Amino acid sequence: MSKVKKILGNWVLLNLFIAIVLVALIFIGVNVGLKVFTEHNKTVEVPDMVGCSYHEAEALGQESELQLIVADSVYVNRFKAGAVYSQNPKAGSKVKKGRKIYLTMNSSHKRQVSMPSLVGLSVRQAKVELTARKLILGRLIYKEDIATNNVMAQMIGKRPVAEGEKLDVGTIVDLVVGLNYEDPYTQVPSFIEQAYHKAVNSVQDSYLNVDRLIFDETVKSYSDSLAAFVYRQYPEASDNKVMMGRGVSLYLTLDREKLPKPAPVDSLTLDL
Repeated sequence: MSKVKKILGNWVLLNLFIAIVLVALIFIGVNVGLKVFTEHNKTVEVPDMVGCSYHEAEALGQESELQLIVADSVYVNRFKAGAVYSQNPKAGSKVKKGRKIYLTMNSSHKRQVSMPSLVGLSVRQAKVELTARKLILGRLIYKEDIATNNVMAQMIGKRPVAEGEKLDVGTIVDLVVGLNYEDPYTQVPSFIEQAYHKAVNSVQDSYLNVDRLIFDETVKSYSDSLAAFVYRQYPEASDNKVMMGRGVSLYLTLDREKLPKPAPVDSLTLDL
């Protein structure tokens, strides 16, 4: 008690003590106030809006108390017109109420490009030209010629397509290409574990055609298909030669358990 009385009797120490108490109270008050103001630890899960119309996405946003902002638009031929193509933050993210969700919408208007002249180019050069114009390489149709993989004609379905013709972005263009029968062979590499688009590109880069794409039950949406990977192929990878233009079937999934298990390594016995 004597020490307390001594401190209280000393106005300098008393003022210092009061100042410390006030600072502590202010700190506690500000901290509590900020938590209340920012709704500390109160978050919502961002709903999946990909594939929804804007009005559907808006309803989901209002339900979760989120703000939607259309930041960009694209045109993807095989995606639903006028639907949300992508979102940021992604579905499942934990955010605070009132957070802005930026949407990229798939345009309902098809953009058109001019068909380039691919005749005389190699398959690889032609593919680069098509990709640059957002056109899609379809089948390689081989025809006897002195120059293997030299483009002889460009087709949409069964009709030729002329240079300069206006095409919708995403149009599939087939190529008639040469095949010298002195060396008409290629090999089937492994496409296992490659994502959808990469696998298709790898098939074409091997001078083969995609016959079928078979998605399993785990693939339920367009975005799922983009993330899916090959777990099986026919024919299987082999060093044996096959004719260029051979068809390949790709089986795709999101389930990594379906990937083939590595062959067991035989143990080696060393004679010492």
